[in-house]
Amino acid sequence: MIAGILTATNPETGTIVPRIDLGDWVNSFVDWLTTSFTGFFDGIKSLINGAYDGVDWLFSTPPFWVVALVLALLAMWAKTWRLGLTVLVGFVIIAGVDQWDNAMDSLSLVLVSAVIALVIAIPLGIWAARNDHVSRAVRPVLDFLQTMPAFVYLIPTVVIFLTGDVPGIVATVLFALAPGVRFTELGIRQVDSEVVEAGRAFGATDRRILRQIQVPLALPTIMAGVNQVIMLSLSMVVVAGMVGAGGLGADVVAALQQIDIALGFEAGLSVVILAIFLDRVTSALAGRAPVSRALAKVRA
Repeated sequence: MIAGILTATNPETGTIVPRIDLGDWVNSFVDWLTTSFTGFFDGIKSLINGAYDGVDWLFSTPPFWVVALVLALLAMWAKTWRLGLTVLVGFVIIAGVDQWDNAMDSLSLVLVSAVIALVIAIPLGIWAARNDHVSRAVRPVLDFLQTMPAFVYLIPTVVIFLTGDVPGIVATVLFALAPGVRFTELGIRQVDSEVVEAGRAFGATDRRILRQIQVPLALPTIMAGVNQVIMLSLSMVVVAGMVGAGGLGADVVAALQQIDIALGFEAGLSVVILAIFLDRVTSALAGRAPVSRALAKVRA
């Protein structure tokens, strides 16, 4: 019998390992999902479309200089006037290369995707920090999400939601979810246990300890996770241009298909400017947290 196993080779690979139809099983599972939960997925599609259209209308309807000035003032309030001026110059450059509408579409995609990802990630991270069983169950899922190539996320989302903005947003949420969960769990777990015990000694409930002690002390770490979620969302939104998502990703894909260096450079530069704005503002907001200010004073 052993000799028969050793001589029986897989005709496709030429090895003794039998063919495992894992891809076919996943394909069958996705087909079952699409046929069994059509109404559910249609509802999700309508909800995400409505959220995206609303945010996109907010950024695209006013004149570009109004939006650019408001975002520059936000950057100045978050950090310094130098950052505000840099953001304003960057947005003027985006408008100057005729990428303003695409940039606002991409910004809307990023914000909607990041908000959805954070709504899922932060509560899940808190739950994992307070329950070791949940942490052990979530960890391999997060490892899978972080190591899966970005392009693979687009395949099932296109099958379920077809092409357009919605599959791009769903794929972006899956791609950007993991850092939000990990940083939230890490921040909660790093809170000094003696501080938590002191809260319990004064009669505080677990919910009050979470709200008034653990989350405020973990906020700088949680905000670092928010920053990572937003930056990963921006990178995935560009990739999502391959499945019909709007914004700068569509021009990047078009430039690649047409070997158009000029279009690719203009769209890529606009992505970089958006990345600088999102990264600097979210990092600055993390630094404005009371705990971060107290640590900065101690270090000074």
